[in-house]
Amino acid sequence: MTNTTLTLNNEVTLPAIGFGVFQTPADETATAVAEALRAGYRHIDTAAAYFNEAGVGKALRASGLDRSEVFVETKLWISDYGYDAALHGFEKSAAKLDVEQIDLLLLHQPLTTRFDLTLDAYRALEKLYADGKVRAIGVSNFMPEVLAELLEKTEIVPAVNQIEVHPYFQQRELQALHAEHNILTQAWSPIGGVTIYGDGQKSTLENETIGQIADRHSKSPAQVMLRWHLRQGRSAIPKSIKPARIAENFDVFDFELSTDELAAIDALDTGVRGGPEPSAITLENYGMPIPEA
Repeated sequence: MTNTTLTLNNEVTLPAIGFGVFQTPADETATAVAEALRAGYRHIDTAAAYFNEAGVGKALRASGLDRSEVFVETKLWISDYGYDAALHGFEKSAAKLDVEQIDLLLLHQPLTTRFDLTLDAYRALEKLYADGKVRAIGVSNFMPEVLAELLEKTEIVPAVNQIEVHPYFQQRELQALHAEHNILTQAWSPIGGVTIYGDGQKSTLENETIGQIADRHSKSPAQVMLRWHLRQGRSAIPKSIKPARIAENFDVFDFELSTDELAAIDALDTGVRGGPEPSAITLENYGMPIPEA
């Protein structure tokens, strides 16, 4: 069976399935995270731009779990890029999360129009890592050319690149670059929730191939897709606020997909991105202040 944890390129381990809180309202976040922790999740993924880090912190405090038992991951937003701004961004996130050390800190997006700020922000992450304030650093939504430039101009290879990956959008070229540099692929929207379907394309949850595989294993389509990620060595970050779905998305370690089943899911790739084009993220279009703690 697939391991429940993965090891990063600096030997830090993280639970393979994380619980995401993207678009979870701030006043519902603590309840959702508490439910996830009860269900067995020990990896929580949030971001400064989700405006709900404080809710994650509240749930962690109320859980009764030791800080070392939960892997906490968050992301700096583009408004806090630049060296000093990124250092302060860490302080804001750590205060909201109510932690002294963040397990994994990512740059949320590349600013391709101001890559100098992106590089300075990453160098701030390198400083935070050197000082022991974060256990691992990485990036999110960095495409091949941008990731290659970051690798060329910085010292520490990112531990993670969190990107959109699901059966309809698999980004194989980028995943191959990750493998070359021992960067973990972490999937956001791992079951295709952001995809806008047209031309008769069914949701991944309604896809006949995935549904047939799910029926054979007496599992849900979502569980099959999460198992597909795990079998191929990815970390996956599903999200929900419904207790039954939260528990279902974590119950993926007790069945195995065959080589033919994995190949059938691989064959569903459309090459169509569901989320925004990373190069379209600019300060002019997406910049917003991240409040103090």
